[in-house]
Amino acid sequence: MRAALRSLNLPVVAVAALAWLNLAPSTSSVNAAAAAPTFSKDVAPILFKSCVECHRQSGMAPMSLMTYQDVRPWARAVRNKVVSKEMPPWGADPTIGKFANDISLTEEQIQTISAWVEAGAPEGNKAELPKAPLFAEGWSIGQPDMIFTMVKPFTVPADGTVPYMYVTIPMNLKEDIWIRGVELKPSDRRVVHHIISDLVEGDGKPVDPTPKLRKDPGLKEIGGVGGLVPGRLYEPFEEGVARKIPAGTNIVLQMHYTTIGQPIVDQTQVGVILAKEPPSKLRASAGGQMPNTSFAIPPGHPNYEVTAKKVFDKDTYLSTLYPHMHVRGKDVSYKIIYPDGREEVVLRVPKYDFNWQTSYKLAEPKFMPKGSTLMVVAHYDNSTGNRFNPDPTATVRWGDQTWEEMLIGYFGTIDALPGQQQ
Repeated sequence: MRAALRSLNLPVVAVAALAWLNLAPSTSSVNAAAAAPTFSKDVAPILFKSCVECHRQSGMAPMSLMTYQDVRPWARAVRNKVVSKEMPPWGADPTIGKFANDISLTEEQIQTISAWVEAGAPEGNKAELPKAPLFAEGWSIGQPDMIFTMVKPFTVPADGTVPYMYVTIPMNLKEDIWIRGVELKPSDRRVVHHIISDLVEGDGKPVDPTPKLRKDPGLKEIGGVGGLVPGRLYEPFEEGVARKIPAGTNIVLQMHYTTIGQPIVDQTQVGVILAKEPPSKLRASAGGQMPNTSFAIPPGHPNYEVTAKKVFDKDTYLSTLYPHMHVRGKDVSYKIIYPDGREEVVLRVPKYDFNWQTSYKLAEPKFMPKGSTLMVVAHYDNSTGNRFNPDPTATVRWGDQTWEEMLIGYFGTIDALPGQQQ
């Protein structure tokens, strides 16, 4: 700066005057700064609501956004991500339905963050900073009431492909429990691509905790209890909703490990929050899935459709929707076909993102009378236009690995609305 001014051969007094004119704030700039959003008053509430679930110490994101000191070095990066709507990750079409766990930002919130950055990212008055949300260390659902842990650790090798492993965790329940939240927590999330859990009836024999290549066909499954996928966040069930886990039940985990260039030891835990209300006042939750395992996506096809459906044999309320595909997944939607033939789209994800797989919780559960059909409709891009496509020349079928494909339409139901339980 000084060298540049000297090159102009200006008198010293003129240089000083020029510097004062450049640096002294004008009345308009002072007023603008006073009117600009601040972190404490305007930006922190947005981050606390929609971002810090991941962006915190021990969270899944690469940096924390809990404090001004955390956020300030990343201010422009945050602005760019929210303006492009890459963050927070939320795939649902905003014109279709409303969701209780919607973390997307409004246009006003996006403009607030953008204006804050353009104003120099001021901290503002610390007294206006809202109370930061509290998180149990390492858990998204809060500190679990009960934690069930893999008996034996599993060493993920440094490289190569690891086949699916099936691990049984004994719960040792002497009586039935009702849970209102569940979370699956690996020792190191970097090496766990996904986990699918099943509850199985115990047979009275000691549990063999050794990881196996296949499920034990002699075990009787009684439903899933939760899963872990890329980008998955956890939260308790809605108020008054709980899931029954019978005494004698065990957990079987389907573990999909991936290598990262160094051996990693995993000993995954399953944490649950117990319902505090008596069972007579709870609404029972249930879940299910609609898979299609028989498709064959032609080489180069840019928009191949695959569907799956389920017919319900009793009245129920649809509460959550979670679509699952792999890297050729392009878009997906769910619709209800009512017994009278009427159709209603309840979720549309126009741009499916394998790295951010979301469970969408309906703000108001949808009543599905007996005879209703729930259908999931997905499209796949197996062309060269899909930059994530591992091989556009391949005919792609159902398979466990990421370079193969899946369609599973997971869903959750409850048996009654608030006030309807006995």
